Amino acid sequence: MLVETVQTSGQLGANDQELIGRMLAGDEDAFTTLYRRRQAPVYRFALQMTGNVVVAEDVTQEVFMALLEHARRFDPQRGTVASFLYGIARNLVLRRLEKDRHTDSDEGLDDFPDDVDVLADLTRQETVEQVRRAVLSLPTTYREVVVLCDLQDASYEDAAAALDCPVGTVRSRLNRGRTMLAQKLAGSAPPKKTLGMKVLRIGA
Repeated sequence: MLVETVQTSGQLGANDQELIGRMLAGDEDAFTTLYRRRQAPVYRFALQMTGNVVVAEDVTQEVFMALLEHARRFDPQRGTVASFLYGIARNLVLRRLEKDRHTDSDEGLDDFPDDVDVLADLTRQETVEQVRRAVLSLPTTYREVVVLCDLQDASYEDAAAALDCPVGTVRSRLNRGRTMLAQKLAGSAPPKKTLGMKVLRIGA
């Protein structure tokens, strides 16, 4: 038992990149630790992109199956392990969205966790449902940067690595996405000084 405790403690203290290295050396516990650490953010990303709990669960499982098979593709020079996982999740989500394209249908949309914080410039009359629909109604190009940077707190660099684009592109898409989201939440009225601000928080 003492040996197991020491090993578990060592895994918990390792950073993501070290866990990838241990995985590649055949350490199954390293994968378990990484899964427990990164599963929730990957799931939230998929849920906020699709609005569908079942799809989010499937994507999350597929992301970590892909990690088991393709961990050697991780390149620390290109970004963090988190951005690597988001990149895999993003590709899977885009495939699902393309395959299951039934825009404007209410079926299959599940509720987000209901702690929501809408910033001061947007009225507090907005409901979780309105915010959820506003995020989901953004074009995918803008939705993914809003979800990553504003909802998942990813850095511009991590978002750029996940989306395989320059940081400048992330910034411009994020500004545009925030403007579009603010207009939707404000009933299509011109936004009031909302650029450059985080628009909302959905989920833990």
